[in-house]
Amino acid sequence: MTVNTTMSAVLAPAHREKLLALAREAGFAAGERMFEEGGRADRFWIVRTGTVALDVRVPGRPSAVIETLGHGELVGWSWHFPPYLWHLGGETTSPVRAWEFDADAVRALCGEDPEFGRAVATWVGATMAHRLHACRTRLLDLYAPHGSGALL
Repeated sequence: MTVNTTMSAVLAPAHREKLLALAREAGFAAGERMFEEGGRADRFWIVRTGTVALDVRVPGRPSAVIETLGHGELVGWSWHFPPYLWHLGGETTSPVRAWEFDADAVRALCGEDPEFGRAVATWVGATMAHRLHACRTRLLDLYAPHGSGALL
């Protein structure tokens, strides 16, 4: 099942504009770790160009790549939910240009503007649900005796 969780598909133009007012430009080289599973989630990104691989630690094995993100996609959802620790890791697979957001500033804006806050929460929740499903499917494909099968 394909779910479009890009900012332009989920947030209304006014909410995108409000969010982008808090953005700063960021760049990462190919192969650069953006964040580590278990680390402090104090920021997030929206990819402008390039790709980011999300991975999860698997005890006794190399980390498993869960999903690769590209243009317009949200990198990071852990910043939105206490205790604000990354649930996955992220590494660039090509040079990346992105908009970077300070999580505290975005959460404060969400608190000041409930309509904006609901829109961001819906976007982050849909992204989280999609990523958790992708994680489950990928881990079953890698490690279950018969793969993931088709759930949806």
